[in-house]
Amino acid sequence: MNTFALSPGDPDNARPNVAGFFDPRTFSIQYVVSDPVTRRCVIIDPVLDYDEKAGATATLQADRLLEYIKREGLEVDWILDTHPHADHFSSARYLHDNTGAPTAIGRPVTRVQTLWKEIYHWPDLRDDGSQWDRLFDDGDIFHLGDIECRVMHSPGHTLASITYVIGDAAFVHDTLFQPDFGTARADFPGGCAHQLWHSIQNILALPDDTRLFTGHDYMPGDRDPQWESTVREQRELNKHEVGKSSEATFVELRQKRDSELPMPKLILHALQINILGGRLPEPESNGRRYLKMPLNAFDGTAWA
Repeated sequence: MNTFALSPGDPDNARPNVAGFFDPRTFSIQYVVSDPVTRRCVIIDPVLDYDEKAGATATLQADRLLEYIKREGLEVDWILDTHPHADHFSSARYLHDNTGAPTAIGRPVTRVQTLWKEIYHWPDLRDDGSQWDRLFDDGDIFHLGDIECRVMHSPGHTLASITYVIGDAAFVHDTLFQPDFGTARADFPGGCAHQLWHSIQNILALPDDTRLFTGHDYMPGDRDPQWESTVREQRELNKHEVGKSSEATFVELRQKRDSELPMPKLILHALQINILGGRLPEPESNGRRYLKMPLNAFDGTAWA
């Protein structure tokens, strides 16, 4: 199975190098995005390994990123998450501790914190986003070396989903998958299929040859993992016909599909880590860390 691919940039046209690292356990793709001229880089959506059967954590995936960064002679400017993930733990804090680079996410993460604060019954949780070094607003501009980066809020999959547009590359998290798989679900707490439709249309309004990089790949038909497409390919080939159908048709399709899906197996595990910016719970008096699992938090469990 191919778990690494480099989409090469162009130093003459502000095209970043995009290194994608696929994690087979969670079907997630992590990215190291670098300016070919200045050798500065950002890390996007890094994974902290977690075995739910053993309750064990590890930094194997994050260490792959650090090894690549060291080998390529890169300097880390940012550690970025596109949203609080429901299917893997974020290793943003671990990478911050190892690189000193600031962490960032979209400002609407505060709304996600408020929502999950109630689900977990954490009355003392700070729901102001202060667990990150920066909260991005829609339209914010920052730089990766000589390459301009722009923030697009892309709600629908979650309240806090954002897209990072870095030169000619856009990191669309779970809003779009590869064309042969379709689009993200919108039934998580705070999700909305109508918002998802409009977020997708904003992404499809980018130039046709914009490289799009997804947050997951589920390998339909047992093909090898893939995570790069273009705006043109998504508009013309996405199986959910996001470039052709109406909002009403898409919402009907998305809601029907979502009603048939089980919740991700790690959603209750992961959100309590990820709304803290990738921090594990503090050790208790015996030196061990514990997750808190609310029972019967969601409706629609399939028992068959």
